Amino acid sequence: MSGGAFSLLIIGGYGTFGGRLAQLLGEEPRLRLLIAGRSLEKADDFVADMRSPKGGAGRLGSNDLGAWLQAVAFDRDGDLTEQLTRLKPDLVVDASGPFQSFTGDGYKLVQACMALGIDYADLADSTGFVAGISGLDAQAKAKGIFALSGLSSLPALSFAALEAMAPHFSRIESVAAGIAPSAHVKIGLNVVKAISSYAGKPVPVLREGRPVEGSGLIDRMRVTIAPPGVAPLASRTFLLVDAPDLALLPSRFAGLQSTFTGVGTEPQALQHLLSAAARLVKIGLLPSLKPFARLMQAASHRFAIGDHRGGMFVRLGGVDREGRRLTADWSLIAEGDDGPFIPVLGVEALVRRLLEGKRPESGARPAAGELSLADFEAAFRRFKITSGIRLDYEEEAQPLYRRILGDAFEQLPPALAAIHAGGTRLASGRARIERGGGFLARLVAGVIGFPPAGEDVPVAVRFVADGEREIWTRSFGAKTFRSWQAAGTGRDRHLLAEVFGPFRVLLALVPEGQKLRLVVRGWRFCGIPLPLFLAPGGKTYEEERDGRFHFHVEIGGRLTGLVVRYSGWLVLE
Repeated sequence: MSGGAFSLLIIGGYGTFGGRLAQLLGEEPRLRLLIAGRSLEKADDFVADMRSPKGGAGRLGSNDLGAWLQAVAFDRDGDLTEQLTRLKPDLVVDASGPFQSFTGDGYKLVQACMALGIDYADLADSTGFVAGISGLDAQAKAKGIFALSGLSSLPALSFAALEAMAPHFSRIESVAAGIAPSAHVKIGLNVVKAISSYAGKPVPVLREGRPVEGSGLIDRMRVTIAPPGVAPLASRTFLLVDAPDLALLPSRFAGLQSTFTGVGTEPQALQHLLSAAARLVKIGLLPSLKPFARLMQAASHRFAIGDHRGGMFVRLGGVDREGRRLTADWSLIAEGDDGPFIPVLGVEALVRRLLEGKRPESGARPAAGELSLADFEAAFRRFKITSGIRLDYEEEAQPLYRRILGDAFEQLPPALAAIHAGGTRLASGRARIERGGGFLARLVAGVIGFPPAGEDVPVAVRFVADGEREIWTRSFGAKTFRSWQAAGTGRDRHLLAEVFGPFRVLLALVPEGQKLRLVVRGWRFCGIPLPLFLAPGGKTYEEERDGRFHFHVEIGGRLTGLVVRYSGWLVLE
């Protein structure tokens, strides 16, 4: 400790991730934060910005700082012993990188910390760097300090999710993980340099239980990130990236057959161009994409198209303890600007543990498994970040809504859970119906068979399970119309598909208190995808009131206006 405060040196402290770590810890009065980098001017500007009023109190960017902040110059290529001795940190966090470029004496900072008895942690995402730090384990233990590498999304968070799902399995055969940043997040240059360093180059993976060479930013898999109870991200392709998990997983699970770590960026068209450029590297027409790193970064900033949401997934496949085939998915979605804080939440948790007197064991090692998923989930609550686990048993048939909602089905009020319990069932009640008056609205309503307008109309709904789908037959007075629902597949995975005649509407099921909202995420006409902004919209939800199942359905669009709105209640017979 320095003067009673815990002294934390953040190298790259004004950068993309180091700066966010400083923001998270800035209100902690027990901390002395040393914001370090090669440019003292940039460090000064960052500290001044941290201290300046931000137009309102809040957890981030508040001028009411509790920590003692100091801007310092730090050159990792300079005299490390002199700099560390002068600054006297209790913990050094390296948030600079790119760690892929650290060769030869790449661990000289770690070794300098060890020589002076200073604890060390980093946000490294380089497979070689993270896996290789174990070579310094004996030296760290002899000094009584810890050195943790990779305390970031991959491998610290991915392994935390993995360990939370592993108890469901007797044998794990495949592991895949990926990160999907929001298109509106400004990706740092060091991150782009790291990605470009292995584009088109061999990346070690497992296939059919054998070590083989994958192709960076060329090999791919399609994934829909969908935490239970949250509108999923659009399905996207993830391209293979070189992450520490690939080196650490085989020793964690005996008999592992396949591994994959990827990144899925938006817009996907830009990612496809990047993959095409990686192919030029693979066939030898380009030596590397590293010279194009700044251009790649500028393009990602220029073409920031898509939802301001990011996500992450970890998927395990194998056999459960009863011999059934099982796929377990942990997934996460972060809204808006909260996503870029995820890579530093592990370091924040470590620092807060240290302030409480809880130290990791001495030694040098990868940070995989250092923190639990509960540690991260506690940090998620401060942000608009939702995560959860889905278990999918191949041989086990589940009711449609339970299959789509996963664990979130348990959050449904009893009346909603009963309606969606599966099997054949009949419910009856009363409804109020409104109809749109425009020509297109009347035409669409006639094609589908929606009922005429009416007040206090008797309604009955018959639900029939038919293989993988449910047929809903709705009777409003003497008028009957039918639709069928099924779980989306492929790029529509984790969405509910409802088919009305030639129209297929794709819906996200989102529990919200006593309500289950149905949010339109896409639609088709005779199988042809149509623009989302023209999709039928309106407030559609189910809720429990006074112990009854209530429904509110609006169908309309920009071209048609209101087509139909019906609301009312049902009771199972």
